[in-house]
Amino acid sequence: MWILGLTGSIGMGKSATASMFRSLGVPVHDADAAVHALYRGKAVAPVEAAFPGVSRNGEIDRPTLSARVLNDAGAMKRLEQIVHPLVAAEEKDFLARARSCGARCVVLDIPLLFEAGGHERVDAVIVVTAPHAVQLERVMSREGMTQERFEAIKARQMPDALKRQRAHFIIDTSRGFGSAQHQVAGIIRSLAGPGRR
Repeated sequence: MWILGLTGSIGMGKSATASMFRSLGVPVHDADAAVHALYRGKAVAPVEAAFPGVSRNGEIDRPTLSARVLNDAGAMKRLEQIVHPLVAAEEKDFLARARSCGARCVVLDIPLLFEAGGHERVDAVIVVTAPHAVQLERVMSREGMTQERFEAIKARQMPDALKRQRAHFIIDTSRGFGSAQHQVAGIIRSLAGPGRR
């Protein structure tokens, strides 16, 4: 079974690309979605204990938590020490289910794949990219986004140029999502031969 790591900086179209893999029958594990689910479940108690006042009605209030950790490296590290092992356990279960179902290929959708060392546990890395002007337009159109927040998020992410240098596959979403879908299908075809088990 081929394990593909899918990553890309904010605003590059990574989530849309993950949906394209799903639509073509490839199982996808979304690390962000796993975190969001954990913020309504297993992570609530330990995160609230570490950052008192960030939970509301039995779940983590993400904007409040984000405000607490975004520009504080120490706080971010504490949060990651709580959340990362929980996400890793979810990923392990996902891979076990995919293998038992006979999947030939799966995608791990991980925003900070390189930054968190996730590239070391996949067979190939796919980087989703777009020119800076396209990225900026997409990001700044998001509700609640500010230039300061965008810069803080970018500061935690490896520069796009470095990600592209380290990629096995690159998907450029700037030519429209029809083109991106074609690129996704091409990657799947290229892995259709004997895979890893």
